[in-house]
Amino acid sequence: MPMRNGQENEYGRIIMTESDTKITLIGSRLAREGLEFIFKGEMPECKKCRLKNTCLNLEPGRRYRIERIRSKDLHECFLHDSGVLAVDVSRAPILTTMESRKAVDGAKIMYEPPKCGKRECEVYDICHPEGLLKGDKCKIVEVFENLDSRCLANYSLKKVKLSW
Repeated sequence: MPMRNGQENEYGRIIMTESDTKITLIGSRLAREGLEFIFKGEMPECKKCRLKNTCLNLEPGRRYRIERIRSKDLHECFLHDSGVLAVDVSRAPILTTMESRKAVDGAKIMYEPPKCGKRECEVYDICHPEGLLKGDKCKIVEVFENLDSRCLANYSLKKVKLSW
C-alpha cells in the first residue's frame, strides 16, 4: 500500500489533502464526521445497484474514517432503508503494538504482527487489529505506554498509533 500523501503540521499531525480521501456512500444513519468503520465489502443486494462502483471503491477489511459529508442529497439503497449519503473518507489510524525497541515516533515501518496465538491474552486484540495486514507500509504517529506486564507471551511491547 502506498503511504498517504498528507503533510505534517508543526505538531507532527498529518494534514489531509484531497489525494488522501476517497468519495464513497454510507448509510444516512451512520454518516457523521469522525465515525470510523471497517469496510466489509460487497453484499448480495449491491449487485443490482447503479451506484455500486462508488460504494465499493474501498478495500474490504480496512479501517476508514469519515472526514466530511459531501452533501445532504439522499440516494436510494437496497441495503440501507434510510438511503445513503456521499462522504469523503480517509484511512483511519490504527492502534496496535510493536516491539519496544522498534517503537520510535515518526519511524516508517513494515507492519509485522507479533507471532503469538494466545487469544486469551488481554492485549491480543490490539496486537492483531482489524484493518491492518502483515507487510503494510506504515508510519508510527504516536507511541504510548509499555505493555510488557500485560503480555502473556512475555514480549517487550509498546502500544503505538500507525497511519497506513
